Amino acid sequence: MTLSIETPALLFSATTLILLAYTNRFLTIAQLIRELKKTYKKEENKNILLEIKNLNLRLSLIRYMQLMGVLCLFLSVMAMLVLFLEHHHWGIMLFGGSILCLLLSLAISFWEISISVNALKVHLKDLECDYDEVD
Repeated sequence: MTLSIETPALLFSATTLILLAYTNRFLTIAQLIRELKKTYKKEENKNILLEIKNLNLRLSLIRYMQLMGVLCLFLSVMAMLVLFLEHHHWGIMLFGGSILCLLLSLAISFWEISISVNALKVHLKDLECDYDEVD
């Protein structure tokens, strides 16, 4: 198998856009946690604590998503450097590792999204009977 130096560079644009999306998700969830903490101090509602716990898990997952994304970029750059030095076997190995990190990042992203969807379903469950009345 041959691999040119341009191939690992293809991951740059995709990975940087994914990292930007992850950062936006992180910032949004962090802001929600801050607001929920203020609300909890006023109301001391147990449901708010459950939401904060859920959001905290999502923050942890996003941190791992970001870690895998950054590692993907790092390994891509290393692969380009090694390919530039004409060590094709190591370049292929590093590029494979980079793709694996990207795959892990996307898998964790799917996990985080599924947690978010389930939380929204629980949050909206009390409105189900209202939905039926609208039809």
